[in-house]
Amino acid sequence: MVEHRFRDKGARQGGAFGARAPIAASSFLFAADRASAPAMSRTASLNRRTAETDITLSLDLDGSGRAEIATGIGFFDHMLTALARHALFDLTIAARGDLHIDFHHTVEDVGIVLGQALAEAMGDKRGIARFGQALMPMDEALVEAALDCSGRAHLAWSVAFPRDKVGEMDSELFEEFFRALAGNARLTLHLIQRAGHNTHHIAEACFKATARALRMAVARDARLGEAVPSTKEAL
Repeated sequence: MVEHRFRDKGARQGGAFGARAPIAASSFLFAADRASAPAMSRTASLNRRTAETDITLSLDLDGSGRAEIATGIGFFDHMLTALARHALFDLTIAARGDLHIDFHHTVEDVGIVLGQALAEAMGDKRGIARFGQALMPMDEALVEAALDCSGRAHLAWSVAFPRDKVGEMDSELFEEFFRALAGNARLTLHLIQRAGHNTHHIAEACFKATARALRMAVARDARLGEAVPSTKEAL
């Protein structure tokens, strides 16, 4: 049996019932006050234009999963729509790229802009959960995503596709997208394939697992208040 003993901190200031030091009213915020305080908007709107692509994107981290995606790459649109739906982000992307060459520039640049938008919308990351993870089944496929909004960009990719393409999209471009996303959002992102032999299912599980992990990581934690979730006090 463990006995817990509690002593009034005021006892150190003279006597068992010594006077407590006054607490400034502004030194903390009650939970009820936090709940009633208006939440700051966590949105971003960006345009990035190069000789290869022209991408306009808007993002709301506190959305409902609404997506309007037009990249000119059908399967990629499908994956980005799933990402928004399962992260509960409102996401609009209009991308024009040199698709007559190949899809690489468009896919990578969408990852760049989405990553930049995530970084801008998260701001200084006060009050967010920071970490997120998900183990996502898609029929026979199973993919795990784990991420940290750490400010340190890193992608660990352990995914193998049995086919070179899904529709007209090269399977190798999925890694390029997630690398660009993690690099520009400054995330540590691990994607690990646990099972699967259908390329469509594996890719979709990657996007949905990342979506759920992002949803967890950017969620506001009421217990944190406005604190930064790091002992360094900065991310």
